[in-house]
Amino acid sequence: MLTVKGQETGSITEEDREIVADYEDTLQVLSLMMVTDSVEKNRFAAVRKMIPTLVKALQVRNSYSYPFDKLRSISVQYAPDSTFRIFTWQLFVDEDTYRYYGAIQMNRQDLSLFPLIDRSFEIDENLMRTALPADRWYGALYYNLKKIDHPDGPQYLLLGYDQYTLYRRRKVMDVLHFDAETGKPLFGAPIIPIANGNKLHRLVLEYSAEAKVRFNYDPNLDMIVFDHLIPMEGRYGEGSVNVPDGSYQAYRIVDGQLSFVDKVFDQVSERAPREEPVFDGNRNKRDILGRKKGGGGR
Repeated sequence: MLTVKGQETGSITEEDREIVADYEDTLQVLSLMMVTDSVEKNRFAAVRKMIPTLVKALQVRNSYSYPFDKLRSISVQYAPDSTFRIFTWQLFVDEDTYRYYGAIQMNRQDLSLFPLIDRSFEIDENLMRTALPADRWYGALYYNLKKIDHPDGPQYLLLGYDQYTLYRRRKVMDVLHFDAETGKPLFGAPIIPIANGNKLHRLVLEYSAEAKVRFNYDPNLDMIVFDHLIPMEGRYGEGSVNVPDGSYQAYRIVDGQLSFVDKVFDQVSERAPREEPVFDGNRNKRDILGRKKGGGGR
């Protein structure tokens, strides 16, 4: 962990902005290599170089105020209360293996950084009922972040994507909070209610790679909405996989607590939707987060 106590960030100087912009150009090239290069050793080399390059960029004073808008293959999500931002990105290892990398930058003039170490391959058992430190993180590519003013202190809901394996994908809602004594980040807290009255530390939806699964905050409904999944036999001999049944469940934030909504809509679709892959055959149209290049997010 790199950390320096200090005041919240101010405006970055023009000179320092140019320094960070140079690092950003390098990061943009490396991040594209990491997800598009067909040679495994090149992808790994890009990741190894990218980590210290990002750290150098963030070590520039007031770097927190620099947006890193060019980094199309890296997700940058900001806490609604401006206390931190979180970087996450994905490395394709092989068709059944993906690794995730990340870091939390606190809102400080000088660098306060918590690296995130993906150990998801070790923690499938009790995955949804386990609190994890930053060096034993369940890695994911985060695409949204919501704050809860929980009675025990601020909690942050992280919505993320895990490409997982060839035939199966996962979407994750994790809970981030900071230890009151050490200030270190912790992932997972028993605040996510489920239908039987129990509470989970994180919610993981595993589904067929062919299915399109919704799991995101809906501003019109003011709820985190997700597909209800049912099992069916996979088409390629992969065994049972989960697919949406056309109905939706949700979480509503009420008085600093999550409230489970068993059914959001009354109508049910006649068939489960199929997933359009993040890379839909034309890498020039979408980035790793599924965003249209030059356009908006999910």
